[in-house]
Amino acid sequence: MAGEDAGGRGATMTVVRKLLLACCFACSLASAAPPYVLDDTEVRDVHAGALNRNYQVFVALPDSYRSSNRRYPVVFVVDANYAFPVARGIAQRLAKHAGLEEAIVVGLSYAKGDSPVYSRRRDYTPSMPRGQYVSDMPGRSAAFGEAQAYGHFIAADVFPVIATNYRADMSRKIFVGHSYGSLLGLQVLLSEPATFDHYILGSPSLWFDQGVMFDRERAYAKGHKDMPASVFFGIGGRETLPANRKRSRTEENADMVADLCDFDAALKTHRYPNLKSRLEVFADEDHASVFPLVLTHGLRAYLKKVK
Repeated sequence: MAGEDAGGRGATMTVVRKLLLACCFACSLASAAPPYVLDDTEVRDVHAGALNRNYQVFVALPDSYRSSNRRYPVVFVVDANYAFPVARGIAQRLAKHAGLEEAIVVGLSYAKGDSPVYSRRRDYTPSMPRGQYVSDMPGRSAAFGEAQAYGHFIAADVFPVIATNYRADMSRKIFVGHSYGSLLGLQVLLSEPATFDHYILGSPSLWFDQGVMFDRERAYAKGHKDMPASVFFGIGGRETLPANRKRSRTEENADMVADLCDFDAALKTHRYPNLKSRLEVFADEDHASVFPLVLTHGLRAYLKKVK
């Protein structure tokens, strides 16, 4: 009987321990720290009909939006996973502390179901590159070259969402891209430049597909006498090629500073009446660090001082 009593007490203690553990786990869930949420931001789903893909747009409203009736210029920034909170913060600080206009900031997400690498390779690049690339998504071939179609998606599907739901001045749209994102911006600039009023293009990957954007620039010049746009180019001073390497338009041997200087010079040779182009090289910055500076100076080049 004593053994049976001990066994009963042991079983009871086991049940008690399990109940205590369950209670502790429930308490830990209840007291879990909440995520940090950016104030005055919204997320909207957007279906790309022509592409048969789904995206999201992240929208940050200016501080004065709820208390005013005015319309605001709109900053459209790609690579939103990284760039949206950066752009939101910089736009707010420039308005608060540098006296510049407030702006609505719109972040363009990667496609739902795609990895960031897969989505941006496909959506931001202008062509299928010569060379071998491995997909980062098992079971799916590497995809490139849909920048033209993605640009149409922005104009056809994203612009109406912003124009309908917000007090946006759609005559003052700003494009912001970096690296592959700048290739997308260049594709739009060289096909439908009036899509945006101002382009902020950081460290464009002009080496891509053996310099295909230089070919696109020459083709545009042959068929057009004007390019109605404002363009701010920015790049890090360290985005150069070591002296012991021979320059080429490949990812491994690209001198990105020299490439961008060549591209900007090519645009200027055509003397387009309504093109405003400016290039800044930021000393001691590299490809990873330069984006906030490019964005800051690019917005300063366009947004007006508030009197």
